Amino acid sequence: MFLSLTSITRLRLIGSLILCTLLLGLTTGSGEAFADEPAPLVKVLVTYHSLSGNTERMAEAVVDGVKSVPGTEALLKRVGQVTADDLFSADAVVVGSPVYWSNMSGEVKTFFDNWQFKFGVFPDFKMKNKIGAAFATGGQVSSGKEVTMLTILAAMLGNQMIVVSGGGAFGASATTEGDSPGIDKKEMADAKALGRRVAEVAVIMLRGSSR
Repeated sequence: MFLSLTSITRLRLIGSLILCTLLLGLTTGSGEAFADEPAPLVKVLVTYHSLSGNTERMAEAVVDGVKSVPGTEALLKRVGQVTADDLFSADAVVVGSPVYWSNMSGEVKTFFDNWQFKFGVFPDFKMKNKIGAAFATGGQVSSGKEVTMLTILAAMLGNQMIVVSGGGAFGASATTEGDSPGIDKKEMADAKALGRRVAEVAVIMLRGSSR
């Protein structure tokens, strides 16, 4: 049986159309698969030291702020309980401390020292480009809360992190004695605002770097 030139041409045309249709279907399906893949959750570690419970309450408010941003998850731990995996898997780290003699507490300082001596962040700068932020609680209005937050941020900058503020010029803070005992609603709102801003910036950084 012999096919005419016209018939062969028609068969080739039909074959080409079928092939194009199959390729289009595969491409569309692949695109839908990628589109359906959930974006990775942004992980924010909120860690603190607290004796009276005031800094712990601030930390909980920071976590609430983080959770208010879609696509994020927060891990709340005391500084002495943080593991290397907690630290390195986080996209952002928020550290809170009470004011001890116008500085961070010894426990928080040990936490930062452990970055090298226990977790080995240097010389590879394993915290590089992660988001960092700070919050503090102090008994008096001028007890050194800003200095405490700056020392926390300085430790982060030394590790080539990207520090942000929120809830205040250097972070969120609370006065816990005298005319303002404990943590009031405004101070809790500032802590929540800090957590929200950290999460928002971390989302921008992570989504942008994954494109």
